[in-house]
Amino acid sequence: MDPDAVAKAFVDHYYSMFDSNRAGLASLYEDGSMLTFEGQKIQGSQNIVAKLTSLPFQQCQHSITTVDCQPSGPAGGMLVFVSGNLQLAGEQHALKFSQVCVPSTSIFVQFR
Repeated sequence: MDPDAVAKAFVDHYYSMFDSNRAGLASLYEDGSMLTFEGQKIQGSQNIVAKLTSLPFQQCQHSITTVDCQPSGPAGGMLVFVSGNLQLAGEQHALKFSQVCVPSTSIFVQFR
């Protein structure tokens, strides 16, 4: 399968899950995963999901503008850059966001 299509499928799934059931993101992280959020480093699936579910908003809607990917590492991994808008419930203006992901090769198997 085309790497761009795999990256897009991963991104679509990730943000759909983020917007509807953040706790469900646990399956996309591993114990060795790390999230850096506004300078804070958070490691491990449970800790990352705890951080994401504790954000000060309950409802949001991501609108993806770009998904760029490139190969990363000898095991067939990918570096994925995502940018777009984040609309929070009750807010008039959307927030801009960007995120860089390096999903493990085992995660990408789900989207191939």
